[in-house]
Order: sequence, then C-alpha cells, then structure tokens
Amino acid sequence: MNIEELTSVQEPERRAGLGIIGCADIAVRRALPAIRESPFRLVAVASRSPEKAEGVAAPYGCQAVAGYDRLLELPGIDAVYIPLPNSEHAEWARRALSAGKHVLIEKPAVPSEETARALVALAEERGLAVMENFAFLRHPQHEQARSLLADGAIGELRAYNGAFGIPPTDPNGIKYQAELGGGALWEVGCYPVRAAQEYLGSSAQVLGAALEFDPKLGVDVSGVALLRGDNGVTANCSFGLSHSYRSTYDLWGSEGRLTLEWAFTPSRDARPVLRLEQRDRETRIVAAASDQFLGVFRTFHDAVRDPAARTVHHRELVRQAGLMSRIRAHAL
Repeated sequence: MNIEELTSVQEPERRAGLGIIGCADIAVRRALPAIRESPFRLVAVASRSPEKAEGVAAPYGCQAVAGYDRLLELPGIDAVYIPLPNSEHAEWARRALSAGKHVLIEKPAVPSEETARALVALAEERGLAVMENFAFLRHPQHEQARSLLADGAIGELRAYNGAFGIPPTDPNGIKYQAELGGGALWEVGCYPVRAAQEYLGSSAQVLGAALEFDPKLGVDVSGVALLRGDNGVTANCSFGLSHSYRSTYDLWGSEGRLTLEWAFTPSRDARPVLRLEQRDRETRIVAAASDQFLGVFRTFHDAVRDPAARTVHHRELVRQAGLMSRIRAHAL
C-alpha cells in the first residue's frame, strides 16, 4: 500500500454537520428520526426557548442552543434545516446562506418568485445549496407513477387531479395565523400544486383560482386552482383545512387512469396503493414502505456534497414560488 492509499484509509471523508433552526412539530416527529439514519451528523438544535431546545436535543445527543443566530455561529455546522413558521423562512434562509451554510427550507419555502430568486442568487454566489422540503417527492411511489406513465400504461397524459385536505384543528395554531403565513393555500395547497408540476412540463399557467376565507380566522380555509402546462396537460388542484382527510392525485390518460391513494403524507411504515385502471381491468400496485423524510435528507446531503446536484433544486424552488404566488394573485 503506497502513502496515498494509506492516507485515504486513515482519513475518511467527514460527515457533513447539520443544525436545525426551530423545534416545530414536523421536525420532532419526522425530521429528527430521519436525520439520525441519514448521512448527516446532527450537531445542534436551536430554539428561542432554552428548555424546548434541551428537550428536543437530549434524545439525539446533540447540542441544545438558545437562539437561532447562536446556532449559525457554531463550528462544525455545514448545513441547516429550517422548519420555522412560513413568515420566517426567507429571513433565516438568507442569514444561514450569508453565514456560509447550505439550507433546506420546510415547505412552502417563500411566498414570491422574487424572494426565491434572491435566495438562489445568494446561494450560487457563495457556492451553496438551497432546497425546499417537499418530502413526498422522495417516496418511491411517485417514481413508480412516472415510470408507468413513461411506459404507456395510461396512454398519453391528458389531465392531473390532486387533492389534499385535513380536518380543522386548534384555531390558535400557526396554520391559522395570517401574519405567520398561514392559510389553506400555503399549508396544504402547495402539495397538489407541487405534484402537478411533475407532469405539466417546464412551465405552467394559471387558468383560474379561488380561495374561501373564514372571516373569524382571517385566513383562507379552502381553495382550488386550475393550471395548464406547456405540454397541454391540465391540472385541477383542490385543498382545504376544513375537510375530511384526503391525500391523493390521479393521472388521467388517453387509455386509462392511475390513482395514488395516499400521495402526500404516508407514514414511514405504510405501503401506499397505486390503482391502475385500463379499460375493463383494474390493477392495484402496492408501493414499498419508505421514510420519505430520510429520502429528503439523503437528497439534500447529495446537494451539499455535489455542486452539480444543486441546479435542479434551485430551479424547482423558483418555479414553485412563482406558481404559488400567481395562484394567490389570481384568486384575490
């Protein structure tokens, strides 16, 4: 063994260090367990409350930090995950990028295309990745759907129909606070809209949109958006915070239809069903169980390590922010 070979054995590549800015429920329930199994090395969790940070960090053996700025000053942190209220995403993403950290932002990342472009420009100027967390895209059922479509299982795609609705919860929760970026469009509408973009070609226009507002809550509680892709495919996206639970989309083709029955929020142990209808035959395809949050952190880690992997995430961040802002403008 020569000296170069010996050095490579003795000095394995350091695992990228990750910090979490905020202790939101989604971070505690889904992100932290996934990070433990991911290529990242969890360094610290930050909260404005020292007690909350300590309670979240303790089971994972990482550092608890009081204050988000302090986390950005810690050594050994290469990247951060930001699961803060929507209204705080842009500011803390900007601060993290300015501090030289790669950034994963919980969905919806930012409310406007201008803001998204500014973050991407800052990331690219500093040689960093910025990525929006739509975890459902990392579940293998969506790759199966795209593969079936590419193989002609439903003929030529004509239309997409997506729906995501959840029952009402505590009216004092963040999702009902307009000043924190709450409301049905941002909270749940972003899911079917983002899934639609997988099938609408490189761009989509808004043909129509409507939002239903609750005057007591001061936010939109349901809505619908009609889109059209540059490939001629139309997309109907329905969503709401005052519905029974529904998390699905279907692809309607010239020769059949494919339905994903649990498209957006399957648990890590669930095996979602894809239902393929072809003339007088129905086939039920059971997808593998998968932790889609683990898929997110693996994908994000790839972008941290490989500059070539960042372009697609930057483009998707800008595209989604632009489409969501156009939907909202059309509905108001």
